[in-house]
Amino acid sequence: MITIVGPTASGKTRLAVDVALEYGAEIISGDSRQVYRGMTLGTGKDLDDYIVRDSDGKVQKVVPCHLIDIREPGYKYSIYEFQQDFHTALSDIRQRGKEVVFCGGSGLYVESVLKGYEMHEVPENPELRQRLEGKTLDELTEILKTYKTLHNNTDTDTAKRAIREIEIRDYYKTHSQQLTAYPPVPSLVVGIDVDRDVRRERISRRLRQRLDDGMVEEVRGLLDSGIAPEDLIYYGLEYKYLTLYVTGRLTYDEMVSQLEIAIHQFAKRQMTWFRGMERRGTQIHWVRESIPNEEKVAQIKQLYEIFLCKNV
Repeated sequence: MITIVGPTASGKTRLAVDVALEYGAEIISGDSRQVYRGMTLGTGKDLDDYIVRDSDGKVQKVVPCHLIDIREPGYKYSIYEFQQDFHTALSDIRQRGKEVVFCGGSGLYVESVLKGYEMHEVPENPELRQRLEGKTLDELTEILKTYKTLHNNTDTDTAKRAIREIEIRDYYKTHSQQLTAYPPVPSLVVGIDVDRDVRRERISRRLRQRLDDGMVEEVRGLLDSGIAPEDLIYYGLEYKYLTLYVTGRLTYDEMVSQLEIAIHQFAKRQMTWFRGMERRGTQIHWVRESIPNEEKVAQIKQLYEIFLCKNV
């Protein structure tokens, strides 16, 4: 298959759609938050990118995309479930004789598929949670460091996330013999290389556009539907800061400022992960974001022909 990765606001979805159109392929999303229904603006689903229209705006084609809007908001989706859902979608697409384009910015989700990482469904541990209850985020971070090296602060964004990560790591320590792995999936991996200043400008512009489009109203609607504020904060980034604003814990200006900084930091962490994938043996072919998509697609076609010659 063809895998397309890149930081947020790099144009991954649009490129994946253009590549899918070239091959008559279907897309599998590799995003950890786009699985949730009703969480559209906050997760940057860009659903309109999957729709091909003519010059009059009439819909000509909709490119199929899998693993978007498959869970209810408030649910705690795991990477173990993602692997299952991915391989179900992959099998379905291949049985229909279609090519696959895998597209996502959640590095661990993408790498778990490409490398065939061993994962396991981890149940809640009430006794461990009770012991951790009431500890500060700093204290939880120090506990988590005893289980693994922290390469970024994604797992310690909130106390709830830190407790869950400790729970997962504690489970793996005592159940490693039960882990099962899916086979690695051979793939051409293409990364979108976007200039840092361009990336920052696009992130800032995109954030303000999503706010204008109703991202605050989206969060209010999710809260009004009965989702607890802490459950939305759990998802981090947009849902963390907008929930803090809607519940009165941040002013609007504070929310925008802090969220913008957080998204910039997140994009940097994404690139750090992709560079780490390269160090761990995944070859990523980088294409410049600044060139037209037609040229990117042409480059990808050439790379894919070479890849197929080596792997078929």
